[in-house]
Amino acid sequence: MLPVAVLILLAYLLGSIPTAVLYGRFFHKVDVREFGSGNAGATNSLRVLGKKAGLAVLIIDMLKGFLAIFIAKKVLGSDESTLIIIGFAAVIGHLLPIFAGFKGGKGIATSFGVILALNPYGALVCLIVFAIVLTLSKYVSLASLMGSFSFIPFNFFRRPDEHFFHAMALALFLLLLFTHRENVKRLLAGNENKYPPK
Repeated sequence: MLPVAVLILLAYLLGSIPTAVLYGRFFHKVDVREFGSGNAGATNSLRVLGKKAGLAVLIIDMLKGFLAIFIAKKVLGSDESTLIIIGFAAVIGHLLPIFAGFKGGKGIATSFGVILALNPYGALVCLIVFAIVLTLSKYVSLASLMGSFSFIPFNFFRRPDEHFFHAMALALFLLLLFTHRENVKRLLAGNENKYPPK
């Protein structure tokens, strides 16, 4: 069990790297959490710091989740039920980063990195759903949530007997839903920000 515990801790520490905060401070001399939505993620970096910042933060945040699973695979093999727990730890690290006062992002990019490392086809499904919903609605938050939700039915049809894995995938989505609770309220009220902004 020691290697698993170490990998969980490593995943949390990887997730805790505050990409948006570091980028903002290094390149713009600002803390991105003090502007816009106050979120240390790719979307707020895009709105506050520009497209280059948004893309850089998105890619690195994805890599945090991907590397957590990639390293764990090298050590443990392909036990998906254990791997998804490690991925969950990476997402928690992004949400509550020890290196940034436990004030991080909302977890979408890091979760996508986890999904990409677990199953590239599942990640492709998530990406397609995200693109369709974003194109139709112009809401990044709605597209992100629908994209992440699509991983649940994808895995159910792929491996219907993996009950623990399905439960963890559902838990991950519910966590993302919780981090987007203010976005959901604005969506229901009809005043959520659209992309691109007018």
